[in-house]
Amino acid sequence: MQLTKEQQEILGGSQGEVMAKVYKTLVMYGDAFGADKLVPITSKYNHLVTSFGLKMIGPVYELMNKLIEAGALSTQKFSMDPRPIDSKVPANFLQNLIFKKFMYSKQDFYEGQLEQLGLMDKDAFTCACYMDEVGNKPARGDILSWAESSAVVYANSVLGARCNRNSGIIDIMGSVAGVVPNFGLLTDEGRRADWIVKIETTKKPEAQLLGSAIGMKVMDAVPYIYGLDKWLGEELDDAACTYLKDFGAATASNGAVGLYHVDGLTPEAKDFGTSLINEGAEVYVIDDAELERVKASYPVMWKNPDAKPKLCFMGCPHMSLEQLKSWTDRVEAALAEAGNSKVQIPTVFTAAPAVLREFEKTDYAERLKRTGVITSYICPLMYMNNPLSAKMPVITSSNKLRTYTTAKYYTDDEILAAISGKGGNK
Repeated sequence: MQLTKEQQEILGGSQGEVMAKVYKTLVMYGDAFGADKLVPITSKYNHLVTSFGLKMIGPVYELMNKLIEAGALSTQKFSMDPRPIDSKVPANFLQNLIFKKFMYSKQDFYEGQLEQLGLMDKDAFTCACYMDEVGNKPARGDILSWAESSAVVYANSVLGARCNRNSGIIDIMGSVAGVVPNFGLLTDEGRRADWIVKIETTKKPEAQLLGSAIGMKVMDAVPYIYGLDKWLGEELDDAACTYLKDFGAATASNGAVGLYHVDGLTPEAKDFGTSLINEGAEVYVIDDAELERVKASYPVMWKNPDAKPKLCFMGCPHMSLEQLKSWTDRVEAALAEAGNSKVQIPTVFTAAPAVLREFEKTDYAERLKRTGVITSYICPLMYMNNPLSAKMPVITSSNKLRTYTTAKYYTDDEILAAISGKGGNK
């Protein structure tokens, strides 16, 4: 890797031992992936993935203290992934005991460290930091040091920013140094497609299911997708962006996709079209039968596969303001059809604190509350990591949550039928 004179001096200790170690970490990371140089981060804000105060990750707190004590603070303010616990979310005495005393007992301490390092504000905790209400939305071409997989794939694909699938801690290293290694999705060549995906379904495919199918097929490659603009249109409006948010999260968690191009819709596909496709790209055709095959392949991790669901999570990644509104309408309609006034399964809709504040200003908030649905800023995945939670029959329409936990995947329509009571709660 070719370093500038200033970078070589920092690596040699000109700004102290701690900053030298930060640079050494980034250089070793870059060398592992064949980076040619370090390039400046250009986004206004960073986003970090390690948001949870797990008691067992003592080395993280030690590292953060060393950065703080050395004055090696973030060159940017940053947002974080969601908090792990919220008293509003249903949990029994033993679950809460494990959450607060054994799992996330360092949460308050850790958040204090984050504030010293450069947290945007005390409520800047969400996996969907690019929401307008949150304020961490990079511009096209911005170089980022993010690590949250669903945010990285959204920033690359929908916003046209440039970011690799960094790990936790590497993200803060880049933010402290103000530079990241130049390789992969930061380069023009790395953003070219090795797969052609043709959507040939008879109806609009479920975002999370389609993303899952593509992620599992292409893994960490870049897909160029035909046929999705038929269902989403040719403008990145709220509906299209919401769809791509959930779609991308599934490609990134069920596979390792960091960037996708949608023909006629996403920025680079609009500008460069099929010139983004590498010669010899493989082809994957997705029709109704293929989506059914993928869904049928999901394992059911419940002890009793036919158990009645005890909890439903929506919002992994966090829901948008428009999703909260549209789902309020859908829940009300499903309850009316089923002849019930409240949801028959405890149901939690998760969203960023800033999004929830805006939602509370609308009449939708009171309407949703009357249905019995709970809104929360929680990370459902962190909730499910509790061993007692893992034993619960939890349902979700998130393929990310299904992949990383014991939660069972339901389509949106299946979720509505279950929580309204129309589907017999099976």
